Amino acid sequence: MISSNKIGAILREVLRKIEPEKEEIEEINGKLKEFLGNLKANLKKKKISAEAFVGGSFAKKTIIKKEHYDIDIFVRYNKKYREKDISAITRQALAGIKNVQEIHGSRDYFRVKTGAAFFIEVVPVLKIRNPKEAENITDLSYFHVKYVNKKIKNGKLLDEIRLAKAFCYANGVYGAESYVSGFSGYGLELLIYHYKSFINFIKAMSKTEAGNKIIIDEEKYYKGKNQVMLDVNRAKLASPVILIDPTHSSRNVLAALSYETFDSFRQAGKNFLKNPSIKAFETKKLNFEEIKNSAKKNKHELIILKATTDKQEGDIAGSKLVKFYKHLKEETAKSFDVKDSGFEYSGKKTAMYYFAVRKKPMVIKEGPQLKDKENARKFKRMHVSTFNKKGRIYAREKNKFDIKDFLNKWAEKNKKIITDMSVKELRVIG
Repeated sequence: MISSNKIGAILREVLRKIEPEKEEIEEINGKLKEFLGNLKANLKKKKISAEAFVGGSFAKKTIIKKEHYDIDIFVRYNKKYREKDISAITRQALAGIKNVQEIHGSRDYFRVKTGAAFFIEVVPVLKIRNPKEAENITDLSYFHVKYVNKKIKNGKLLDEIRLAKAFCYANGVYGAESYVSGFSGYGLELLIYHYKSFINFIKAMSKTEAGNKIIIDEEKYYKGKNQVMLDVNRAKLASPVILIDPTHSSRNVLAALSYETFDSFRQAGKNFLKNPSIKAFETKKLNFEEIKNSAKKNKHELIILKATTDKQEGDIAGSKLVKFYKHLKEETAKSFDVKDSGFEYSGKKTAMYYFAVRKKPMVIKEGPQLKDKENARKFKRMHVSTFNKKGRIYAREKNKFDIKDFLNKWAEKNKKIITDMSVKELRVIG
């Protein structure tokens, strides 16, 4: 049995590594002060009735050390702007400020580079009194900051949140973006508040049996789990963990969490509890030398690909590239047993894929429907072994191609599908 002293020592060392340096915090504060001063001056000059406030993990004191820092500033607009394009008004308020990039989404926002490793994200929101008046999820940000700061004041609990964020970030399950489908920062803050520690959190998640939903309603808006399942919109109940937003009873904070990502997180948690190591908190990149050696050892065919999209970098590009990766994996699985595979998004417009496979001796080729008698007869004459299923004819064929030939031929044949899925280039690099 692993001693609590060993785990405690590891977690203390992790905290030492993930806490931003004092100088970094001072630099962030300085840049924020300068930026807010310019933004507020512009709002006043242009007679825009809005207030700016710092949000996200920086405002909630749960920020962890990263290569790049993204700090959220919310521009909260007076109710008279409810029917207006507040993204366009924010663009006007940023006039004269350098290095501004507009990011398209459910409501456009802005990314401002203020240093080599420091970005400010300016998000327009409506000033509402009641969370139920929100027109966009970002309109709730003010309430989220307020709730977390009210409930979580204990330094120990803040450390536990930092551990959870670092662990999820390192294991590729941090972020509600569609290409991650993981835990949001706000979600992790609420989960640690509920479970009281990082270890309690991963133990609770690891014990959950596959298929069982975890339902957490901290503010007890509902009379038990059954009422949650009955009263909350079905579309918001698809995730493995249903975390009722304490600021908005009809919202599931973890609605974006997929079962695939959750299973990956549970396995990482189990591994850490079984064999605790500081490496569990270190970001994992695809190691192609290890992947090649593993494929060679297991006598698997290996292909490494680079995919490029022309879509906006971030959530849009990432979601397009991961969707194509899943489609390509499904297509590959028709002719090969996929023994191992992986996806790594660059954060810009490219992603790396790999597939380690074993060739299936026979493949199934789909033919025409049986009611198309002429083409069904032609298909049968062209193939030695055929069979019928659900009104369609199929053929069994010997698998002639290795993985590289297969994907090259597939890409040549399916150019339109590749283009329609917003992939500009698919290149074999290994």
